[in-house]
Amino acid sequence: EVHLVNSGGGLVQPGGSLRLSCLASGFTVSTSAMIWVRQAPGEGLEWVGSMYPDIRDTYYADSVKGRFTISRDNAKNTLYLQMNSLKSEDTAEYYCLKKGGIWGQGAPVTVSS
Repeated sequence: EVHLVNSGGGLVQPGGSLRLSCLASGFTVSTSAMIWVRQAPGEGLEWVGSMYPDIRDTYYADSVKGRFTISRDNAKNTLYLQMNSLKSEDTAEYYCLKKGGIWGQGAPVTVSS
């Protein structure tokens, strides 16, 4: 059975950092197109970034470029989203998904002083 399990959300002050983890089962992250999206309160879904099997094919939304980094640990079959220099506007529910429609549950991130 295919699953994605998110973890690592929480409350952080502006300027702080968090790392989200997305543990996959039932498929291999390193051979899949993986995507991070987020949904701020009262807003629609916003694409954050994508990583393809060739890690050189990693892309970011302009709103997070230079602050967020997508990586993966093939041995752990886990995708990560490292978020640095967080801003209040980064407050959202974050989701990882496998292109094609496999979603993890949301990980809430709140950036507030």
